[in-house]
Amino acid sequence: MTPLCCKWKLGEALWDERSDGPNPGSCGLLPSFCPIKHLEESQAAVLPEALRGRGVDVGVAVVLQSVDRRVLLTRRAKNLSIFPNIWVPPGGHMEPDEQLLEAGLRELQEETGLRLEPGGFSWRMLGLWESVYPPMLSRGLPRRHHVVTYLLLLSTESHRQLQTRIQADESEVSAYAWLDPHVLECVAAVEDGAENLGRVPTNLPPTVQATELSRGSARPMELPTATFLNTAPAVGEDVERVSTGTRFALRLWLDTLARRDK
Repeated sequence: MTPLCCKWKLGEALWDERSDGPNPGSCGLLPSFCPIKHLEESQAAVLPEALRGRGVDVGVAVVLQSVDRRVLLTRRAKNLSIFPNIWVPPGGHMEPDEQLLEAGLRELQEETGLRLEPGGFSWRMLGLWESVYPPMLSRGLPRRHHVVTYLLLLSTESHRQLQTRIQADESEVSAYAWLDPHVLECVAAVEDGAENLGRVPTNLPPTVQATELSRGSARPMELPTATFLNTAPAVGEDVERVSTGTRFALRLWLDTLARRDK
């Protein structure tokens, strides 16, 4: 991983946020295989003019932790133009003049139906991640480029209480799951490039309980734990997996748990 630390203006979004917890600042990472890092001049020259002039978009993703330490992940719908069928926290683009928390809460509500009221949560910034799609040059030249700000929202409700209020948008979300720290620790430890497809540590259950959306209804399902431990193939079609940026955010989240447990 390559460090990414900056004070910056992205597109038209210039922001200076303060949270009610310790803030690690505007520091983050980009993956070692980041297409922008490895893009050659000849490749950059053939990118569409609209893409070259677009700049870097700003995104916000919400790591929502319940009071019983479960984290909500959603599986992106298969018809989405970027990262389809990939597990991520709820999130999306920042609108002009939006603040980080405002954007995060809006995206959370739009994708999951969850509305968090003031006093029902606390929050802090976890870090920044440079995201490019496709995620590897072997799958084609970059089409979208974001810097994603990961926010940690600590709810005062249990995951079961929050679950009763979820009304996910099927056009954006095809499934969702509340994962516990033991599973998330293994997810966060996965490294792209490692040959670990289908390998589940013996201390984890073979399946994870999730909710799948189909034709306007939600149904419970058991999803193989191995799905969350998949890595991005270097070539060929992508597989259902947790995004690399999400694993980065989960490592930062696990650090917050360790500090609170001291």
